[in-house]
Amino acid sequence: MINNTLAIGIQGIQDGMVGMENAARKIARGGVDGPQGSAEGAGNLVEPMIDLKLYERSVEASSQVVKTADETLGTLLDIRA
Repeated sequence: MINNTLAIGIQGIQDGMVGMENAARKIARGGVDGPQGSAEGAGNLVEPMIDLKLYERSVEASSQVVKTADETLGTLLDIRA
């Protein structure tokens, strides 16, 4: 059970990091590719910026899952020792 929880947390971190990289890439491209000073160019940046923040929160939440599973495993090992 703890192994599954750790695996889910780690997978969430990995998925979040990939999502953050993709969103950052879109932001970087949007700053160069979009027409400067136009509403269309600015609009292209809004969605990836929101995605970046959402993926950041996802990584934070998954990190907490890993931390909690680690603490639980440590407690179980202390009890058995």
